[in-house]
Amino acid sequence: MSSIAETTGPGTEVVTGVVYGDDGRGRCSWGAADAEYQRYHDEEWGRELRGDRELFEKLSLEAFQAGLSWITILRRRPGFREAFHDFAPERVAAFTPHDVEVLMDNTGIIRNRAKIEATISNARIVDEMRRERPGSFEELLWSFAPSGRHTRPSGLNEIPAVTAESTALSTALRGRGFRFVGPTTMYALMQSTGMVDDHVVGCWRAAENQLVAG
Repeated sequence: MSSIAETTGPGTEVVTGVVYGDDGRGRCSWGAADAEYQRYHDEEWGRELRGDRELFEKLSLEAFQAGLSWITILRRRPGFREAFHDFAPERVAAFTPHDVEVLMDNTGIIRNRAKIEATISNARIVDEMRRERPGSFEELLWSFAPSGRHTRPSGLNEIPAVTAESTALSTALRGRGFRFVGPTTMYALMQSTGMVDDHVVGCWRAAENQLVAG
């Protein structure tokens, strides 16, 4: 999927990795496969996300996604938010072994003990960072955002799974004791929080972002 789109009919997938919907907008093909994916693609993916709590939530959800499809996480996000108190780090940090067992019985989330325990452990690190200096978790993550001019991918095959920046971020977080923060997971985090913009050529979000940047 690397050539420029030539067809613009609704629902037509082209080799660029762009699909044109009934609204006439071209989208990254993954963002047109499901209504919730389309909403997420249009409203969230690649938009700048800031805030310690907001970034902790995204970090946690990306960790739960490991080995699964992202749509599985999106459909359970309301359940995750309820179970983890809207991902307030100080509240998750206070979870006890009993809370872990309660979460293991919660069908509204992904019931993976290792990921649940990692989320609690990560919350304690984030909470400690925030107590020392509010905003320091956000600052740490964003310090690894790539600098310089970004080359927009022409097709999905040009989007990497891992970069030098995501590897460095993974190393830094692991050094602080974070878990489930591998380089691939961290690049997904960078994409979803707008640290990088991987909307492909022909996607309406790519065009919008170009106007904002210009």
